[in-house]
Amino acid sequence: MNPNSELGPALQSLIVRAEQALDRSLPPAEQSPADLHRAMRYAVLGGGKRLRPLLVYAAGHALGVDGPQLDAPACAVELIHAYSLVHDDLPAMDDDAMRRGRPTCHVVFGEAMAILAGDALQALAFEILAHDGHAGVEATRCVDMLRVLGRACGAEGMAGGQALDLAAVGCKLSLAELEHMHACKTGALIRTAVRLGALAAGAGDDALEALDRYAYAVGLAFQVRDDILDVEGESAVIGKTAGKDAAADKPTFPSIIGLDASRARLAELTGNALDAISPFGAQGRLLEELAHYAAHRHH
Repeated sequence: MNPNSELGPALQSLIVRAEQALDRSLPPAEQSPADLHRAMRYAVLGGGKRLRPLLVYAAGHALGVDGPQLDAPACAVELIHAYSLVHDDLPAMDDDAMRRGRPTCHVVFGEAMAILAGDALQALAFEILAHDGHAGVEATRCVDMLRVLGRACGAEGMAGGQALDLAAVGCKLSLAELEHMHACKTGALIRTAVRLGALAAGAGDDALEALDRYAYAVGLAFQVRDDILDVEGESAVIGKTAGKDAAADKPTFPSIIGLDASRARLAELTGNALDAISPFGAQGRLLEELAHYAAHRHH
């Protein structure tokens, strides 16, 4: 099943735009070192929700901007996401053999090449943002975008969140501890996607603050829904191994507060996200659709 079939036509067209931009950004598969480039393309172009590029574009739309200056941050944030999945799936990390409905990168190309592919994708993200992110964007804003993306990748973002996740296996976390972990591991890049789109579109302080509140809520809602799907979903539908978190004794929202309370928290976070973008009116409709999608998706 197409993981993006739950999205409307406007977002579907932006997925096509993102796919084309990603394809252009990646080295040709036949270019040396071919094994590395094939692994990179496999990791990025093998499907996926493209939520993060969509959030870049949707944040731009909320501010009345739809120009080419959004393509570089859209690509950069998705390349970072792809690299993180390649590394998260490795045996030393989450040890998963299935991603996006097909074998994970290290299963196909070997662990060493998967590690190198992830490294190269992370570097490429910053190269693209530094090289192409300046189109129509002030130099100081471009530097700010690079800083924001770097922070999302590091100890205060994904890497820190993954470290907390690894340390939490077999432990009982409080709800606040679990939410902090996921605000780093998953939420940091989602918040960065929205902020990059806003910065590229020239957002002022008030708009940035509203969009940050929206992105925090959507990022956490996305993870709550992920945890619910891990309990209720089927591997063939969600595109990865269902029930893996419970089997690995990892703390999740359902394991800590139960399914009913998880659904209630999901509804609360979605409401918070929608309240945050209410000042944007009709221009925020794509952000609104993505908030509903994050909370109700089946993949």
